[in-house]
Amino acid sequence: MSYEVNNFQTDVIDASADDPVLVDFWAPWCGPCRQLSPVLESLAEEADDWSLVKVNVDDNQAPAQQYGVRGIPAVKLFMDGEVAAEFTGVKPEHQIQRWLDENLPSEEKSRIDQATEALDEGNHQEAEHLLWPVLEDNPEHDDAQVLMARALVFKDADRAQVLADEAEVADPDLRQMRESVRTILRLLERGEDPSSFPENGVKDTYVAAIEALDDQDVETALQNFIEVVRTNRDYDDDGARKACIALFTLLGEQHPLTQEHRRTFDMALY
Repeated sequence: MSYEVNNFQTDVIDASADDPVLVDFWAPWCGPCRQLSPVLESLAEEADDWSLVKVNVDDNQAPAQQYGVRGIPAVKLFMDGEVAAEFTGVKPEHQIQRWLDENLPSEEKSRIDQATEALDEGNHQEAEHLLWPVLEDNPEHDDAQVLMARALVFKDADRAQVLADEAEVADPDLRQMRESVRTILRLLERGEDPSSFPENGVKDTYVAAIEALDDQDVETALQNFIEVVRTNRDYDDDGARKACIALFTLLGEQHPLTQEHRRTFDMALY
């Protein structure tokens, strides 16, 4: 089977609007290219969700220049006419397969993206609906665990705690999300015994904020936490500030409550 390009626009750009196209920029004189090509072709023969196109850079200099090919072999994954991922040099088959798994679209990734969007819009029920199938297929899916913990933090604290503790994530945003879940859960747990909080003029306001959280009244919780920040920021080891940051993280930057209260919070800090 020949994978050689006939027309780059048709074979790659147009074709990638339907399914991903993996492009192998190579040349006959390139030893590493001759090592990599059989590996890519073997993977392509087994694939049903992407296709392979080989571009000889000697015969097709224009696309090589257009897409910044400086060294070969250069492998670029095209989706919807754009480069979605790439690597240069020779890799063993298992590494290429893992790279493909990480970058090719899938129903799982689509559900994760949709769940993230739903959470940012405050639709936790829709996020749950999207995430349960992912976790049923892969209970140890770290990203899904963190997102589900975010969705359940006010609804099922015990389950959210387990999910947050089990997840191991490298992405900074997801790590912050996981820590925000833990921050809120610690507050809810401590709120079961108000006597554990230091006696102070802001204690009642602080406890009221936690009680509002327990009632899923996030707006009242934010208002009270911000009042504590304004009056006595150091109370409970800066607990009100940490709570506000955690809530803004869990709500998302575009959530109406974040939009409404973030500036007030920032002003209360100074």
